[in-house]
Amino acid sequence: MDDISSSYPPVRVAAVLDAPLSRWLWLVKWILVIPHWIVLFFLWIAFLVVTVIAFFAVLFTERYPRSLFDFNLGVLRWSWRVSYYSYGGLGTDRYPPFSLGPEPGYPARLDIAYPERLSRSQVLVKWWLLAIPHYLVLAFFTGGLRAGWWSGGLITLLAVIAGFALAFTSRYPRDLFDLVVGLNRWVLRAAAYAGLMTDAYPPFRLDQGGDEPASSQQPL
Repeated sequence: MDDISSSYPPVRVAAVLDAPLSRWLWLVKWILVIPHWIVLFFLWIAFLVVTVIAFFAVLFTERYPRSLFDFNLGVLRWSWRVSYYSYGGLGTDRYPPFSLGPEPGYPARLDIAYPERLSRSQVLVKWWLLAIPHYLVLAFFTGGLRAGWWSGGLITLLAVIAGFALAFTSRYPRDLFDLVVGLNRWVLRAAAYAGLMTDAYPPFRLDQGGDEPASSQQPL
């Protein structure tokens, strides 16, 4: 992944609503994603370990080791793809790849700018103190973040409503899709900040839609 210009937001989330979508596949996706959930359980344990190592690296060197950064970015990408396929979005029927890479052909994409320098003082407080307001919001959005996928909460409720819309109308309401992606975008921005991957404080702003705001778009 090439470094992203500092003129762009550090965390960029994109999603494409596939069409047509199966009217009934969403009912069994909880079974289909079990292999991913098993792998993600262990990947998120590794994510936490890597974040602790990165904490000390930033504290002493002001740098997040690139290999560790790329691994944690891969875990977030994998989690976002699985979430989007399953009950964090239901926006595609394309089975998510078992991959830590960017997978540009998949309809759910995430990129995070690699920071050349990170603040030593922020790394001491941002993951537990500064991020608390976002944790409270995320608890409502997700019902708790477990093993790398969103479970329960507002996002899942809205995705299930979209599933019923698919069942009865064969269509995913566009306004609902925009809202669901916007909520997931907030989650991923906060996750990147709490994971020490950026010093840019996540905005308290719901940027809806499959693309980043027009003023900050760059191909993912």
